[in-house]
Amino acid sequence: MRRGDRLFELIEVLRRSRHPISAEAIGEQLEVSKRTVYRDIAALMAQNVPIRGEAGIGYVLEPGFHMPPLMLTPDEIEAAVLGAQWVATRGEPELANAAVNLISKLEAIAPSGSETFFDMPSTNVAPVEPPQEGLDSSRIRAAIRNRNKIWISYRDDKGTASERTIWPLFLGYRDAGRIIAAWCELRSAFRYFRTERISAANVLKDKIPQRMELLKADWQKAMASEREKYMALSDTAGNDKP
Repeated sequence: MRRGDRLFELIEVLRRSRHPISAEAIGEQLEVSKRTVYRDIAALMAQNVPIRGEAGIGYVLEPGFHMPPLMLTPDEIEAAVLGAQWVATRGEPELANAAVNLISKLEAIAPSGSETFFDMPSTNVAPVEPPQEGLDSSRIRAAIRNRNKIWISYRDDKGTASERTIWPLFLGYRDAGRIIAAWCELRSAFRYFRTERISAANVLKDKIPQRMELLKADWQKAMASEREKYMALSDTAGNDKP
């Protein structure tokens, strides 16, 4: 195990422990000697990691400590930047601005020598045109968090218009637009709704009358059932071929 990885694991051992833990016990978990644990503890304390204790008694990590960015590997920093770039090019203004701010914060606190991850990243995301929506996606996200129903005026892929009340579960982001996974009161079933086909919408004061975790569990079961039906039809179609 690399020393950087071991220091990370040592912090996690301290974080999990509710009582002082001895160097011997830490060493057993990390499969290293007590001498190595003493050196690693000293190194972390020199980096201002708030560890209390002393040899022979035990060590504790003071509450409120957050993992410093220096513990992030180059691949992890690059993954975070790439994800933020994707959101910045595809999210609604509120979320896109948050992604840009996240990149700035990562750059400000990243360890010395990681500037190229931000100045000349090795990955890139192509921009896309934002979809036209009848309801801003930030309000959809707020409705999901607050468990509010949404009334929508919707036009399907055949151009048929309808008005529905839905219980939003997820807001999915795609290159070509966004979709809402929801329970549809009109159809009494789970449905997907493309946001660019919503011509008008209103977040209602009415709350979703079911616990969100149970509703999501029902959605997962319904999606699994749909996949099974699709696979069965595909198998049947394949068997019918000469």
